[in-house]
Amino acid sequence: MKLQFWSVGKAHEAYVKEGVDMFTKRLQHYFVTEWLLIPPPRNAGPASPETLRQKEGENILSLLKKEDYLVLLDERGKLLNSEGLASLVQARANESTKQIVFLIGGAYGVDKTVAQRAQFTWSLSPLVFPHQLVRLVLAEQVYRACTILRNEKYHHL
Repeated sequence: MKLQFWSVGKAHEAYVKEGVDMFTKRLQHYFVTEWLLIPPPRNAGPASPETLRQKEGENILSLLKKEDYLVLLDERGKLLNSEGLASLVQARANESTKQIVFLIGGAYGVDKTVAQRAQFTWSLSPLVFPHQLVRLVLAEQVYRACTILRNEKYHHL
């Protein structure tokens, strides 16, 4: 199984890049893991949030493969603890899912077409975080889930 982390926005900020790179490298021991940073639409400055979401959504849907399992990160999604995330990853592996795509939407969220395409909508917290910080938390939490699945010492109960 392959893990894809997709984020709409600019390159990782320096304060995030080191941590994201570290956890991504650690994840490679469990699954092939890649990041895709999806640039915001060009000349989008004067566009309304709805128009931005729609354009970003079209781009995201064009990149997804039919068989991809899409996990949308959204503060209105389902809260999972670390063991719950590990179970989600294990269930996808048991079903021979080829690729899980974890998606962090743009500044205004995602278009309804993307939300409808998602097989699971996950909330890291009821709090709203900067997108850059979500990238780091996402990478760390998926790494933690993998260590739980292998009964490794990283996760302490």
